[in-house]
Amino acid sequence: MNDTPGWASPGSAPSDGQEPGAPGPAAPADRPTGPDRPDAEPTSPGTKWSKEQPPPGQWSAPTGPAGPGQAPPPPPPGPGWGTPPPGPPGGGYGGYPGPGGGGPGGGYGGYGGYGAPGGHGGWGGGWGGPPPAAKPGVIPLRPLGVGEILDGAVSTMRTYWRTVLGISLAVAVFTEVIVVLLQGLVLDDTGSEALNDPDATLSELSDALADTTLNSSVVFLLSLIGTVLATALLTTVTSRAVLGKPVTTAEAWRDARPQVLKLFGLILLLVVISVALLMAGMTPGLIITATADSGAGVALTALGFIAGGVVAVWIWVRFSLASPALMLEKQGIKKALGRSVKLVRGSWWRVFGIQLLASVIAGVVASIIVIPFTLLAAALGGDGIGGFLAGTGDLGWTFLVVSGIGSVIGSMITFPITAGVTVLLYIDRRIRREALDLELIRAAGTRGPGASGAVPGS
Repeated sequence: MNDTPGWASPGSAPSDGQEPGAPGPAAPADRPTGPDRPDAEPTSPGTKWSKEQPPPGQWSAPTGPAGPGQAPPPPPPGPGWGTPPPGPPGGGYGGYPGPGGGGPGGGYGGYGGYGAPGGHGGWGGGWGGPPPAAKPGVIPLRPLGVGEILDGAVSTMRTYWRTVLGISLAVAVFTEVIVVLLQGLVLDDTGSEALNDPDATLSELSDALADTTLNSSVVFLLSLIGTVLATALLTTVTSRAVLGKPVTTAEAWRDARPQVLKLFGLILLLVVISVALLMAGMTPGLIITATADSGAGVALTALGFIAGGVVAVWIWVRFSLASPALMLEKQGIKKALGRSVKLVRGSWWRVFGIQLLASVIAGVVASIIVIPFTLLAAALGGDGIGGFLAGTGDLGWTFLVVSGIGSVIGSMITFPITAGVTVLLYIDRRIRREALDLELIRAAGTRGPGASGAVPGS
């Protein structure tokens, strides 16, 4: 007999402590007794029987195996037991005719019979496996698969599109306007012309490389600021979407504002660490190249860049969940980094694969949107698409504005995907390691597994 909650056996166990031969409880008045009873034990020779017995074959016991052409008795009621479907002709043990013939549904076990709990078509057919997990929001509150994490990020954007796209659009417009103004008024593109000129002197190439590096650094810093703001706000939105609770832009900003500076410091620290690792790997090769001017120095520089890049990726993945830990747990930078290391430990490749897949999807979506706008901007420019592809086109205001519109649209769609995947991956890791799903169920107001909060076995 199984005493596990939610599971009940179809019958009751014998009473404990009953002596053999002791009189048991009285049988029901309508229950037959005697040798014609299906489950009767062989009688002893000295047993006395009444002389007035019904003629054989004119009555049947209400319990026991069904006879030919007779429907099986219904299963006893009880929690967790489904209604057995009618069996096929010639039922029995596993599909073979049982004792007494093979009428429709006659017999035990097999397809349509009364099999063991959980068997196909048996009394356990009503269980249907474990109950579904509670899903008050965009994800079920249990360990998530890769598809569920991606679907949860998209569902958040689709369900709360006003808040999500409003935040992404505001951040993308803010950063892109500054980038366009700086590129059009302060920064110049003379560096690209010198780099494409085969007759340029070493001094011109050095100045061009310095200008290009400065331009790229300014654009990267502005994009980093936009990413930090979008991540801070969208982390709050996604965490509320998991519980099925909507949040406005004002509420998201009010909740995220105390942590924004810490988040910016965290991401800037990760960037500095990555750059430092790359430079540390390239430094020996650069020194050899500068002193000996040999091909070995160039090869060592490339090898060092690859090695530093591998270490930087490894560090970045280990710290990739620090951002949601900082925002949702209200941690400092150091503790958020430690939390990320703890959550990623033992699952580095899975975290890396999911983050890489999300980045590829976001990059493909952004390219589908940005490339047409870039070609349109080049066509509307002075030198046309040919000049743009050859690197001789003039990046005027028309090009900057049209391409900037494409960048805004692309960022508006990709910000929610990357931020949502990171937050849901963080929640998944906490569910797997810390049983966060129980806390989320309580926070969502549900009682347990199932969309309606039904308790297993109830």
